[in-house]
Amino acid sequence: MSAIPVIAIFDVGKTNKKLFLFDENYQIVFEKTARFLETVDEDGYPCENIESLRLSVFDSLSEVFRMNEFKVKAVNFSAYGASFIYVGEDGKPLTPLYNYLKSYPEELSEQFYAKYGGKDLVSVQTASPVLGSLNSGLQLYRLKYEQPEVFNKIKYALHLPQYMSYLLTGKACSDLTSIGCHTCLWDFEKNRYHEWTQHEGIALKLPSIQPANKVLPALFPGNNYKVGVGLHDSSAALIPYLVNFNEPFVLISTGTWCISLNPFNQLPLTKEELKDDCLSYLQYQGKPVKASRLFSGYEHEQQVKRIAAHFKTDVIKYRNVAFDPEIISYLKAKKQTVTQDANAKTSAFEKRDLSEYHNDIEAYHQLVLDLINLQVYATQLVLKGTPVKRIFVDGGFSKNSVFMHLLALAFPTIEVFSASMAQATAVGAALAIHKEWNRKPIPNDIIQLKYYSASQTISI
Repeated sequence: MSAIPVIAIFDVGKTNKKLFLFDENYQIVFEKTARFLETVDEDGYPCENIESLRLSVFDSLSEVFRMNEFKVKAVNFSAYGASFIYVGEDGKPLTPLYNYLKSYPEELSEQFYAKYGGKDLVSVQTASPVLGSLNSGLQLYRLKYEQPEVFNKIKYALHLPQYMSYLLTGKACSDLTSIGCHTCLWDFEKNRYHEWTQHEGIALKLPSIQPANKVLPALFPGNNYKVGVGLHDSSAALIPYLVNFNEPFVLISTGTWCISLNPFNQLPLTKEELKDDCLSYLQYQGKPVKASRLFSGYEHEQQVKRIAAHFKTDVIKYRNVAFDPEIISYLKAKKQTVTQDANAKTSAFEKRDLSEYHNDIEAYHQLVLDLINLQVYATQLVLKGTPVKRIFVDGGFSKNSVFMHLLALAFPTIEVFSASMAQATAVGAALAIHKEWNRKPIPNDIIQLKYYSASQTISI
């Protein structure tokens, strides 16, 4: 029996590191998950263990190449953003992979923004809210001023997906999806690196930008496979939708964060939108995607624990709560003791007294109703001024009957679908270089949709 042609995708999250093999129909034929113990940087702050990650890439590929049933045609990478690795002349990292949650020195932040026109101006130009270490360009700026001797030794500053590609190819490159995610590096008005990167000598450390569909020859031994340049995970997750749907849509990608992405909104960000936690990403073809963020997945998890503790139930009960329209009618008619500020970042539910509810299911419906109020505000920020007729929801909340029905009720003039697809981010990274490894056309059934309307639910 001949070996199955496959692509290997490394999908690197903050917690889980996954390897998938996809066949030419984009079915997963092999997967492996690893977790690494964190290490610490020079300040004792937890950070990614680059050496464990590097060895894992080589070990996993060696394992896959030994499997006679598969023939690896290509390898690509998707990984979280705000993740620079600084490579010296010898090709080895000069510093730890600093954690984007590490606090940023206030004095240095003030110095940077004062020098380049103020927070509002820089944020609008770079489509990057002021986020400290989450603005990866400012990590480089910090290194220059706090560790100048290390900064001077940097040959290349590589975002994590591109570092992983570099491990297999020895070729350093940059990618627009990593540069264009709240890094403060890219001037969205001029469609080039922001001028501050030139003034600070940072542009010299950034290798040439390669398109997302570019592949490079591999140095690491194997069977004549090609290597992609890697993608930022949020942009990779959007690719299956852009490939499958031509009509304007918004994707609400739900997990710990709920991110509303509108690839059909190229309007420049305003100061007000930035203050509402909007930003712009660059998608894999280099076009801006307007996005808004909510920490709703995290809030849902915390508040479900509170409901379970109050009503003495198990949190598992709330994984599959059926939508009850009568409870919603009752809650909407009830005189509320807590009001919801539409543009708040957390819902009114955390202030609610749980003893006001008859039972836990009623309290749970109130929680989701409060989260939907925030979601509607956040999604409308990116809908404005665009002819969007469909909203797709993927991730955790797409399987939540209460969330999906309430979202459909909140957007009666837009078709609302829950979308399910095995590993959207990894599929996106495979689709980006489809022509380089796959002889077949892209299948049109990668994404399964379920339509929600105010009155009924239909599977497609």
